[in-house]
Amino acid sequence: MKLRSMVGITREFINSVFAIAMMLAIPNVLLAHEGHHHGDSEVAKGSRTWTLGDAGAHLHGTFVTASGDDVQIRRDDNRLVTVKMESLIASDQAWIANRLEAIETLNQQRQLRFVMQNPPNLETKAKEKAKSMPLINQHFQPFSSTLKLRWDDEYFYVGSNGMPDHPMMIGIRSWQQQVPIPQKYFGDNAWRIPLHPVPAKQPMSTKGNFLRGAIALAVNGVPIFNPLNNRGDDALLFGELDEYGGHCGRADDYHYHIAPVHLEKTTGKGQPIAYALDGYPIFGYQDEQASDFAPLDSLGGHKDEAGKYHYHATKTYPYLNGGFYGEVTERGGQVDPQPRAEPIRPDLRPLRDAKITDFTQPKPGSYRLVYDVRGQQGSVSYTLADDGSATFNFVDTNGRKTSEMYTPRDDRPRRGAPPPPPPPRRDGDNPPPPRGGPGRVDPPVDLSSMSRTSVSDFNVTSTSVDEKHFLSVDCTCDGAAQSPAITWTGAPAETKFFAVSIWHTAPDQEKSYWVVYNIPANVTSLKQNSQGVGSVGVNDRGSSNYDPMCSKGPGLKKYHITVFALSSKLDVSPRDATRANLRKAMKNILLGESTLDVLYER
Repeated sequence: MKLRSMVGITREFINSVFAIAMMLAIPNVLLAHEGHHHGDSEVAKGSRTWTLGDAGAHLHGTFVTASGDDVQIRRDDNRLVTVKMESLIASDQAWIANRLEAIETLNQQRQLRFVMQNPPNLETKAKEKAKSMPLINQHFQPFSSTLKLRWDDEYFYVGSNGMPDHPMMIGIRSWQQQVPIPQKYFGDNAWRIPLHPVPAKQPMSTKGNFLRGAIALAVNGVPIFNPLNNRGDDALLFGELDEYGGHCGRADDYHYHIAPVHLEKTTGKGQPIAYALDGYPIFGYQDEQASDFAPLDSLGGHKDEAGKYHYHATKTYPYLNGGFYGEVTERGGQVDPQPRAEPIRPDLRPLRDAKITDFTQPKPGSYRLVYDVRGQQGSVSYTLADDGSATFNFVDTNGRKTSEMYTPRDDRPRRGAPPPPPPPRRDGDNPPPPRGGPGRVDPPVDLSSMSRTSVSDFNVTSTSVDEKHFLSVDCTCDGAAQSPAITWTGAPAETKFFAVSIWHTAPDQEKSYWVVYNIPANVTSLKQNSQGVGSVGVNDRGSSNYDPMCSKGPGLKKYHITVFALSSKLDVSPRDATRANLRKAMKNILLGESTLDVLYER
């Protein structure tokens, strides 16, 4: 009995589903019917009595449809008749109007059900998604399993740890004792490439320029630096590069210095192997026998038959893009903005006559580098922990063993703490050269005055600054990278809005780290890591956020926190709100300004 009952219920359910499906498939016009079925009894279901006003006559039948002035009614004898709407009495006309409105609602619900029952298929969605993807996304796809790729209307962003999947360091003959450590090129610190590159009015060469930082990004997420090192020497010819054209910088950041043509084994011949930071692609070596062969310009590039510019790898200098055909911003000797590498240990001294003979990864997170000095072997083994710390075990060429433990940023001097001890000397070491390069002398910092104001009683203070004027480490790249707390008092009575700027005057430029404006007059402080107060402008990296101090050079530096009192609101869009643009915009509404100077040392 139970089984029969279940079968009966199942059949009833299937029949109901079938009936509903058939109902949904009925054309729109049939949805007007009142349920009349041909061959039913004489008095059809849904039949009503219609009254013709002029003649006073009556008509029995079901409503079929109405179009314009004509109304169709199926009489009880199954004959279809058409009458004029105006010939019906007012109550019948009102009934038809209500019925048409109900039919329209029912049809809309049916269409909605159809949409829900028949969603776009996966193939259609895939085609729509592929259509919206920029072409550059395809070029990074062979390595997408280790990259984080995204884009907006202006830029393509590549998140990467900077570590390739090929052996590193082997073959280097001029070694500064740096080793590859994964970097955090993700999120706001990801690489960005213009989606719509713009030809520069005056293209810049990389010879003598851009000797710091990357000039391109390989499609495997590894940055590519200028083939000339920071001394202006050819890094390849000086034996500083491994078998793949890469090595590690002072932050233990692995990068290439020549075009990574080996990537063509993965990407395929004729596909870009990298993108210059101006947005133009870099292809492998040219085929001189190809029908589309064309000479390269001084920047190492040319236009294809479609008029699109691109660069090519070459076997001699400049090896890849010898400059930038497109627009870039040069600041501090490098393309700006670009991601920052984060060292966890001091940069070491070169090890004379050392040649790296092996580099392996015994297990995830652990690495071992082997080097040779005049026939004697040494090694560096290190393991990276989940918290970012690293344990190093050194064995020099005399067999002496030493160990070091590093935690993120613990190699940087802290206020009130002694500097870290120098790294253990290796055999064959030369005396350490001055940091920052031979003959470098940092300009002295004037400590005689650490605040100033253009209006008496208008003062700026900060709980993120100690009694010796040092900025909290949490407000720098050595800590949590939070914006400092800022408080101001004694502003002019006419003040309607405030603006805040954190900036620094370097020997060759003025740098801007944070801009907040249109702060209401009733706000007189910003807490540390402030969010949601006023409008945030653009810093020197082109980002609308706080860019923490992260001095590239050693020594004491002075930075400035300035608060501006304004008589009216600044009419500047956040996108255009650079420090320079805001200073121009506030020229006629500035009531006063007050500045607090802070110190930072690395």
